[in-house]
Amino acid sequence: MINIGVIGYGYWGPNLVRNFSETDGVRVLMVSDLKPENLEKVSRRYPAVKTTTQAEDIFKNPDIQAVAISTPVATHYELGLRALKAGKHVFMEKPLASNTRQAQELLEEAEKRKLVLFVDHTFIYTGAVRKIKEMVDEGQLGKIYYYDSVRVNLGLFQHDVNVLWDLAVHDLSIMDFVLGKKPLAVAATGIAHIPNEPENIAYLTCFFEDNLIAHIHANWLAPVKIRKTLIGGDKKMIVYDDVEVTEKVKVYDKGVVVSDKPEGIYKLMVDYRTGDISAPHLDTTEALRREASSFADCIQGQKNPLSDGQAGLRIVHILEAASASIAQKGQRVELDWKKLKL
Repeated sequence: MINIGVIGYGYWGPNLVRNFSETDGVRVLMVSDLKPENLEKVSRRYPAVKTTTQAEDIFKNPDIQAVAISTPVATHYELGLRALKAGKHVFMEKPLASNTRQAQELLEEAEKRKLVLFVDHTFIYTGAVRKIKEMVDEGQLGKIYYYDSVRVNLGLFQHDVNVLWDLAVHDLSIMDFVLGKKPLAVAATGIAHIPNEPENIAYLTCFFEDNLIAHIHANWLAPVKIRKTLIGGDKKMIVYDDVEVTEKVKVYDKGVVVSDKPEGIYKLMVDYRTGDISAPHLDTTEALRREASSFADCIQGQKNPLSDGQAGLRIVHILEAASASIAQKGQRVELDWKKLKL
């Protein structure tokens, strides 16, 4: 039995406690939160779970082997480092840390102590994204031309991070997982419409080798909730709409064909191809349930994390570069992956 302590019972913490409690081989032993009213909710729903306002109680408890951290981004580094130094495996809410240096230190500490550092990149555990990854890896889309996503809604406004760190982190983790490639550079623009608050709307472009380009639009100030991603290849294209109840993924046998025949010189050289539209069957297992089970398997040495510390570091590095680009009014910022040894 793996005993786990959960730090933070605000927005996402209840989902973590529920899924870990319902995972075979895992027991939630203690929950920590600074607000007594949140701990009262824990006690009402899970009477056997101990509660505390001090995270240190979890770190010092010898019966706890793992810690799940669901707190504001600014606290991730300190809490994660304390947990690792206490010999605990760590399940960290995304993003992994506030900057590249912090993320790298967490990764190195976990590797040094041979502990699991698991980052909660939730969407890569969904049936939809796993199916898209499968299709891309099998070459069904052909050469990938672009990744284009929109993630907008009205709120929840964050005070410690901008909209890219809050919303686009999901799209970046999906992009990183599905494409399996690291961008060479980024360019981003963003605006804060609320005084003394971080940017609430932003546009991020990632540049890859071979003319592959990715674009992400994130917005806290939209009247509707949109969660849509388009992935285009030279054979097929995908539309992934996470708001759809059914048929979240649709595959379009559409594209363009460039003519290389001599007569093409005298007419438009691009022809259009239109074929069938299909919606593949998707696994409907809750993503967080799959994550909780995977985390347990990783602790027991049965597998390596799909969203490990290196994945978390890659996303933080891109987000940090994007913030630098926003500060420079959209200037292109190169990414130095060799320096990070990734």
